[in-house]
Amino acid sequence: MKLGGSSLLQQAIERGQACGTGDLMIVTNKDHLFLTRDVLRQMSDPPEATLLLEPKGRNTGPAIALAALQCIQQFSGDTVMLVLSADHLVPDVEAFVASASQAFKLATQGALVVFGISPTGPDTGFGYVEVAKVSRDNQPAKRFVEKPDLQTAQEYLATGRYYWNSGMFCFTADAIVAAFEKYAPELLAAARHALKSSQAADNTIQFDLHAFGLQPDISIDYAVMEPADNVYVVPAKFSWSDVGSWPAVAKAHTPDASGNTMPSDVVAIDTTGTHVQIDSHVPKLVATLGVHDLVIVDTPDALLVAHKNSAQEVKRVVDTLKSRQHETVHLPAVVHRPWGTYASLKEEDGYKVKRITVKPGESLSLQYHHQRAEHWVVVQGRGIVQIGDLEHVTLPGQYRYIPLKEKHRLTNIGEEELVLIEVQCGGYLGEDDIVRLADTYGRA
Repeated sequence: MKLGGSSLLQQAIERGQACGTGDLMIVTNKDHLFLTRDVLRQMSDPPEATLLLEPKGRNTGPAIALAALQCIQQFSGDTVMLVLSADHLVPDVEAFVASASQAFKLATQGALVVFGISPTGPDTGFGYVEVAKVSRDNQPAKRFVEKPDLQTAQEYLATGRYYWNSGMFCFTADAIVAAFEKYAPELLAAARHALKSSQAADNTIQFDLHAFGLQPDISIDYAVMEPADNVYVVPAKFSWSDVGSWPAVAKAHTPDASGNTMPSDVVAIDTTGTHVQIDSHVPKLVATLGVHDLVIVDTPDALLVAHKNSAQEVKRVVDTLKSRQHETVHLPAVVHRPWGTYASLKEEDGYKVKRITVKPGESLSLQYHHQRAEHWVVVQGRGIVQIGDLEHVTLPGQYRYIPLKEKHRLTNIGEEELVLIEVQCGGYLGEDDIVRLADTYGRA
């Protein structure tokens, strides 16, 4: 997601870079490798990064444990780790650097540091950290508590002893590994096994699915921060938003006179406090009439309509989709690949229409399909289409037919992005009906 002109991931990286020279390590799902590389490549001064690629989600505990072990292996145990989430909005980078500098000093003294956010209300979407008294001073944490209900959150605020847990941390690699050894030894042992059985190449570390899955699904808070006795809170002197819910996204925009945050071309009549976000393959008219305090998110493959009071419960929708094995849970509307992207525009029984983009100089794998034929029309750029053993230079407006079970490949030979419209025809159109014969990116 982009807010303020750049992705939240890019903003997190830039916050880290603003703190001084250092090395970048990104822990992400393996399916996000190419998207992450695109984000890095598009930055004005693209940084080098080590990417730890998770084959499945295992929460922040294993993610941080693996990163710490890799830091020790790659650098040294006294390496100071600044751990940042990629879904935070921090407009004042200078103030963030000032707080990070304080955290750095505490970390070099062996502390496990968490950035605390002064609560602006009884929010039930955050965890809380208790201290002796909320102030501008760094101080030991007394305890961590998970997301409370509304009444409990109100009680916390009334005491004046609680910060929001930002989910941003600072510590040395040795200190956090020692904490895992003391409070979560089974997690650390599993992380060591996962790293030992991993494969490293091209600044990426890929984990064996079975070994990685032996790690428990647990947060860093549960695993270490709650039981640890050397946790310090650095109060954030910067404005902060955990953009983990749609109301939080709405707050990151400037509302109009009716409290709405939406594109200017939305027709809003008798509408207040409503957030509308549109990401469509084609221009789309959106109108609201007589609605209040809603979140409306329209993407190419899904539509969400929720009351802001229920927006924290979107996970229930995702859980329902997972139980139905719905493909939107696994594939975004635009899927990133090493050569470019593809997006499904239309699908009905017997056919699917896709928009495919290929970067200059890149090519799809040499492949064939058991259950579908394909029709290709280039609409932008210049490409070579290989069908069987023949290669055809293909320009905008030209068409190629790929018969069932025929090997084929597309290569961009131009200096601009190649855009192709693909129509698949067949009885089965799943993404797993692909046999790679050769691949530039090692996927064959």
